[in-house]
Amino acid sequence: MSKNTKKTSGKMATLAAETLNNPNASAIAKSLAASALAQRGTDKQTSAQMEEKAGKTLQSDKYSEQTKALAASVLSQSNKERGS
Repeated sequence: MSKNTKKTSGKMATLAAETLNNPNASAIAKSLAASALAQRGTDKQTSAQMEEKAGKTLQSDKYSEQTKALAASVLSQSNKERGS
């Protein structure tokens, strides 16, 4: 199985941490932020469930640009073979 070696960038990790500390952030934003932070400095890849959640977030008009940025980061770290 092909391994995706991408990791969460420092900029995305900062955004994720700010999101988790924001009491007004949505549950989806916090979930994406937690996933992004879990992949900071590790070999972890995005789960199929998080891939689906991130994909739906990117397709929706109701989420902020910050939430969509977290979703894109999470998707970029997905399993390469699952996405093909």
